[in-house]
Amino acid sequence: MTAQLVIKEAWLCVFFISFLAVGCTSSKFSSIAASTSPTDVPEEVTTPTNHAPNHASSSELYGRIEQISQAAQGQVGVAATVLETGESITLNATQRFPMQSVYKFPIGMAVLAQVDQGRLQLEQRVRVEKSDFVSERQHSPIRDENPQGVELSLAELLRYMVSESDGTACDVLLRLVGGPTVVTEYLRDLGVNGIVVADTEKEIGQDQAVQYRNWATPEAMVVLLRALQEGQGLSDSSQALLLRLMTETPTGLRRIKGLLPAGTVVAHKTGSSRTVNGVTAATNDAGLVTLPNGQHLAIAVFVSDSRADYAVREEVIARVARAAWDEWGQ
Repeated sequence: MTAQLVIKEAWLCVFFISFLAVGCTSSKFSSIAASTSPTDVPEEVTTPTNHAPNHASSSELYGRIEQISQAAQGQVGVAATVLETGESITLNATQRFPMQSVYKFPIGMAVLAQVDQGRLQLEQRVRVEKSDFVSERQHSPIRDENPQGVELSLAELLRYMVSESDGTACDVLLRLVGGPTVVTEYLRDLGVNGIVVADTEKEIGQDQAVQYRNWATPEAMVVLLRALQEGQGLSDSSQALLLRLMTETPTGLRRIKGLLPAGTVVAHKTGSSRTVNGVTAATNDAGLVTLPNGQHLAIAVFVSDSRADYAVREEVIARVARAAWDEWGQ
C-alpha cells in the first residue's frame, strides 16, 4: 500500500511538471506569434501561391519584349543584364546589327586607352580642316559651327564625338588612334569578339551598304558595357570621363531614357541611319542604367531594316528598356 502511494505521488509529480512545461512552451509560442506581424515575415513566405508575383518571370519578360519588337516591322536585337547579379534577357542577341553611331562608344574607349598609354594626350591640340568634314547629310556640329575649320583639344574632340555624336570628330579621332582596325584589335584584347569597326564616318556616308560592315551583336555590346562599368582596359580617370560624356549626351532622350523615371542616370550612345525607300537600317541605343538599388543594367537595343516610322522605332527601344526596368528596377 505504501509502495502504491509512492508510485502514485511520483506519477502525479511528473504529470504536474509536464503540464507546467507545456504551459510555458505554449506561452512562449504565443508571445513570439504576438510579436511577429505578417510584414516581418519574408514576402515569399507570406505571399499566397495564387497571388501574382511582383516581378514577371524571364519567360514573361521575353514574351513582352518579343511583342514590343513586332511594332518595329524589322529586326530587333536585345541584350540586357544586371551586372551585379547576372540576371539577363536576350532577343536575337547573337545576330549582327549595323551600329551606326553606337560605334563611337568603342572608338572612345580605344582613344582613351591610348591616352592612358601616353600615346595621346587630352590637352593636345588638333587641327580640323575643311577636308575632314563629313558630308552635309551627316551630323557634325563642328562643321556647322566652324565652316572654315578649327583647332580643338583631344578632350574637346571626344566630347563632340561621344556627347554630340559628331561624325567629323569621329573620323579625326579614328585617324589619330590608328584607324578602324586598331579599334577592333583593342576590342579583341578586351575579349570582345562580336563588334567590328571597319570604316570611317565618311565611308559609311558614301554608301548605304557600308554601314553593315560596322556591326555588333547586342550580346557583345553588353560585354563591352560591362568592361566600361568595371573599368577594364581604362584607367579610373578615363573611365570616369567616358561615363560622364555618355551621361551628359542630349541625344536619344526618347530611346532608353524615354520611359524611365525622371532623374534616372543613363550613360548611353545612340546610333541612327537614314531612311532609304521606306526602310531604316539602324535605330539603336546602348548604355548603362543605374537602378534604384545602385546596381547597373547594361542594355543594348538595336532596330534594323525597319519600315516603321521614327517615333515608333524610338518607342520600341523605350518600351524594351521600361520592361527591363519593371523587371529589375522596382
